[in-house]
Amino acid sequence: MENEIEKPKDIEDIFGRISNLIEQARRKVATTINKEMVLLYWNIGKTIKGEIIKSDRAEYGKQIIQSLSGELTLKYGKGYSVQNLWYMIQLYDEYPILHAVRGEFKGLSWTHIRTLLPIKDKLKRQFYATLCLKEQWSTRTLQDRINSMLYERTALSKLPEKTIEKQLKELKEEDKITSDLTFRDPYVLDFLQLGDTYSERDLESAILNALEKFIIELGRDFYFVARQRRITIDNEDYYIDLLFYHRKLRCFVVIDLKLGKFKAEYKGQMELYLRYMEKYEMEEGENPPVGIILCAEKSKEHVELLFLNENRDRIKVAEYITKLPPKQLLEEQLHRAMKIAQVKKER
Repeated sequence: MENEIEKPKDIEDIFGRISNLIEQARRKVATTINKEMVLLYWNIGKTIKGEIIKSDRAEYGKQIIQSLSGELTLKYGKGYSVQNLWYMIQLYDEYPILHAVRGEFKGLSWTHIRTLLPIKDKLKRQFYATLCLKEQWSTRTLQDRINSMLYERTALSKLPEKTIEKQLKELKEEDKITSDLTFRDPYVLDFLQLGDTYSERDLESAILNALEKFIIELGRDFYFVARQRRITIDNEDYYIDLLFYHRKLRCFVVIDLKLGKFKAEYKGQMELYLRYMEKYEMEEGENPPVGIILCAEKSKEHVELLFLNENRDRIKVAEYITKLPPKQLLEEQLHRAMKIAQVKKER
């Protein structure tokens, strides 16, 4: 139509720039609100704790919390439940120095902090707080990561405390990530919804159909490159099951899927893939590729005798589980693995 107003050609560019300004402002406002809220809750916890300490009676603490919750909710609305007030006291108990609270939970919401406070091990809590901020987990994702015992499934958890502290500090302050933080064992693939019997191709297809969830389990900095990537050596074709790239480690990650137990020949096959990728695919400035042999069962003695534990920066053998076992059983298995790893390092 003749009277129709023609949109400026650069309207999308202007809209994009204004959208960025709005989003930046919203993030700043959210950060400021979270910061002030945590400060407020810490001070409330400190005030209530100080009052409770004046009396030796445990019942007095319960009574004062109950009364305060009713009065505060009546005047200021929800957010001051009995449970929430206890969390505020716990925040002060765990971090009596305000500077420590700001350092540990900077950038996290109160709901994230509430999820983290029940974790007794401070290094484990710091691990989740750091990754939560770096990978921008929702509260639900954070709870899922804790429930699946992500910390215990990383190589980091099996290292000496000082090393764990150093790596977490470097991740937080310098955005430096290591393979100990990146790779897991076992990988929890319960979202694949596989039946009791399946083939390697079924497993591969299920992973690709649920690729987004698989990458969440791998870690945020993994990027999918190819499925069944063909490589030709001496006129013979080989196929890499899954090929990823890790942005922070700056290297390709080759994943070989195996249904049963780990076998010695899998090592040679993976070494061939890695050397090919290093020779023909690696660009200047990148690090050598890493391989993950993902098996239903790890065959720990085979792995040990093949020196794969000592060479874990190059080839990693990890188990996968398609059904998450009861938490107590998983907890026992992972804590046993941590103790064995720590004993070996002390020898």
